[in-house]
Formats: sequence, structure tokens, C-alpha cells
Amino acid sequence: MSDQLTKDDVAKLLSDPSPNSRSELAVKVARQFSASALSDSERRLAEDIIRFMARDAVVRVRQSLAENLKANPALPRDVALMLARDVEAVAIPVLSVSTVLTDADLVEIVRTGTDAKHTAIAQRPALSASVADALIDTASEGAVAALVANESADLGERTLGRVIERFADSEAVQEPLVQRARLPITIAERLVAVVSEKLQQHLVTNHDLPAKVAADLILQSRERATVSLFTGESDEGALERLVAQLSRTGRLTPSLLVRALCMGDVAFFETALSHLANVPLTNARLLIHDAGRLGLKSIYDKAKQPPALLPACRITLDVLKETPYDGEAHDIERHRRRVIERILTQYEDLAAEDLDYLLDKLGDLMRAEAD
Repeated sequence: MSDQLTKDDVAKLLSDPSPNSRSELAVKVARQFSASALSDSERRLAEDIIRFMARDAVVRVRQSLAENLKANPALPRDVALMLARDVEAVAIPVLSVSTVLTDADLVEIVRTGTDAKHTAIAQRPALSASVADALIDTASEGAVAALVANESADLGERTLGRVIERFADSEAVQEPLVQRARLPITIAERLVAVVSEKLQQHLVTNHDLPAKVAADLILQSRERATVSLFTGESDEGALERLVAQLSRTGRLTPSLLVRALCMGDVAFFETALSHLANVPLTNARLLIHDAGRLGLKSIYDKAKQPPALLPACRITLDVLKETPYDGEAHDIERHRRRVIERILTQYEDLAAEDLDYLLDKLGDLMRAEAD
């Protein structure tokens, strides 16, 4: 069969209405339409035939057309929409890759389409945030699982948060979510609380979290795991969002602040007090590190933290200032060990849970230095 579109092809289409003939011609027309050498009149003729075939009563004919035109950027939008709204066998090839369809077109199909169509859209390259949001609002568990597995989809922090809210009990969605190449820290923190033990291990492995987090997660201690999750966070905006999220969910506890500070996470302590006291972060830092020592008490009291833990915070901040990193192997572990040792020897009012936690951490750090 020649690849050239001729008047004889049109005559054959009119004289031989068999599905086989029309399906063959659909392939030929689609291939010819993709060629760059068509004249204006030839392209208009090809478009007319494509529109005619897109209304063919036989699914196989429309499917042949869709398969061969799905990636063609010159496909008329009205034809692309016609095919995308068709039965699944016709629509899915176009929904999967066609760049002719706009975000508005895709959102409309998400709202009216089937689960198979949703899944095809979810797997599109470079899927936009607006279409992703529509899928999360409307689509089934399987389609949303396909969406979060799509690394090229534009899934921001808020969008991923909505995924967790809607599918908090779905391992089918959680597994590809945990396995994404990068997760915002607030999303990682929320996942700690909802995923299974198996997926917790994926979370640790895939996102380069410290090995200690794995043991903390197995113990199902959300607060302990959180300390390690945010340790080292350098994005100030992300850290502020994490603190705000912990505050909303009631997990920004005094104990958590002290534990984080003992592990050397001054940035988290500063951001947390800034949030709780409703003081700008720059001002909070000046008060916390005030050499006159009244600044820390003033912001600590404004943040409505328990007076009994203030000495522990003061001791920890003093040790952090007095004990710089030495640059040798395991210097971070030694630095943290000195902080915890000073707390344990100079402060006797720690709750039993906090005392156990710091003793566990001290043992871990001493073992790390010995290795």
C-alpha cells in the first residue's frame, strides 16, 4: 500500500465501506498527515478525512486513527478532543501523550471520564499542577497511585498533602509516594505517622535519612522520628512550614524542642520559638542568643513554654556556643555527646521519657565514636 494520499483513496473509502478498508485508510491518512511535505490543499483534505473517520461507527477505525495521531502536534484540537472523549480504546492513546490537549481539556475529561482515562492522564509526561489537583479530587486510588509514581508530574507540597489526607489508609498510594525521588520535608514528616513498617523502611532508604530514624520508626515514636527528619534542614521556608504543621497537629511540644536542641538543631529551636511566640525569626534569634541571658527567658515565656525546661535549653545553648566542631572524624557525634552529657549532669528535672531518650541518644553517639 502506497503511503501517498490520493483521490483514489477517497473513492475507495466511499466505495468500500468495510471496516478493514477504513482501518487501513485511517492508518495511511494519519501517517501522511504527519509528513511535513503536504501542501495546504492536501493538509485540508487530510483534515477533512480525519474528521470524517473520527466519527466512524467502527471502534477499530477510530482506534487506528488515534494510535497513529496521538503524538502529532499538528492534530486539530477539535479532533483530539473528539478522540479523547471517545471510548477508552480510542481515547487512551491520545490522553496519554497528545500535546494538543490543553490543561482545561484534561481537567474536563478528569471530571467526566472513566478510571482508565484518569490513569492515562495521570501518567502523562510533565503533567501540570492543575490537572494533578483535579485527579486528586476526583480519581480513584489506582489513578492517584499512578499520579504519584509519575516523577515528571508537578506535585507540590500542598498537592502531596492532599494526597495523604485523602488516601491516609492506602498503601497502594503511599508506596509510590514514599518512593518519589524527592519529598518536601513536611510531607516526609507526615508520612512517618501513616505509612506501614515496610514503607517506613523505604522512606529511610530512599530519602537518605539517618539510620537511627529506622529504629525510631519501628518503635512508632512519631516525635523521636521527627527530630531526625528535620535535622539538617537548610531551607528556611520549608523549616517554617514544618514548624507550622507540627503546631497545627499538636506535635510542637516542649519536649520536642529540647530534644531537637540537644541534637544540635538550633535552627529548628529558633524557628519553633519564633512561631510559638509570634515573633519575627530575626528578632527571635537575637533574643535567644542574647548575651545578657534575659532575651532567651523573654521569648521562652512569650512562647508559653514550661519554666521547668528553660534551664535545660539554656545549658544546651551555652554548650553549643562553647564547644565548636573540631573537624575530625565523628566530630558531630562528639559535639552532641558533650551537649547531652552536660544536660544529664547539670539538670535533674527532666521527665523520665526525656531522660530515657537522651540516655539512648548518648549511648548511640558513644558507639558511633567507637566504630
